[in-house]
Amino acid sequence: MKAPKDSPPEAIEPRSRDADRSQLAILASARDEFAQRGLAGARMDSIAARAGLNKRLIYYYFGSKDDLFLAVLERTYADIREAEQRLHLDEIDPVEAIRQLVSFTWHYYLEHPEFITLLNSENLHGATHLKRSERIQEMNSPLVQLLDTVLERGRRANLFRAGVDPVQLYISIASLCYFYLSNSHTLSAVFGRDLRAPKAMAQRLSHMTDLVLGYVLH
Repeated sequence: MKAPKDSPPEAIEPRSRDADRSQLAILASARDEFAQRGLAGARMDSIAARAGLNKRLIYYYFGSKDDLFLAVLERTYADIREAEQRLHLDEIDPVEAIRQLVSFTWHYYLEHPEFITLLNSENLHGATHLKRSERIQEMNSPLVQLLDTVLERGRRANLFRAGVDPVQLYISIASLCYFYLSNSHTLSAVFGRDLRAPKAMAQRLSHMTDLVLGYVLH
């Protein structure tokens, strides 16, 4: 039986259900819906159905669809930043650290295609959601600091040249992976190659790694 319209949102959800689990389920469902349909095409009814929860809970926890989209973007960035931290790049040889970062970024994008589609959607909206995020810069600053530490260790060991901007370097690594994967269908048609074939993908990773190391090495 449906709860009365004036029932508080808490009454919709069984008291035994863990609120954190509900929010995670909503975020996962919203991520998939936004990735498949974009912000404009996503429907709150579909998100609720995917999560197996009452739609009013979504509004209770996240507010509007735009607020939910921002929450999904923040969770998406948090996931990749947490995964990067687990690489412990500051504890390994600087050259190997750069090599691993390129490989990680490449494989992460491959394994999480929703990351690319969500960013495409946010770019279409001029990053209006991320611009009002209170967490996004704080969330990404550890990556910049980590990469800066790796570069400094490489410079002190006379392996890396001086003056490499960690932000510019990461943007280059991300763009090398991002552009190839997000445009592989058109590029394959234009150049008459299957750029998603295993051999082509392996060649791409090797090429990107050589490019990045060629830039940073002394």
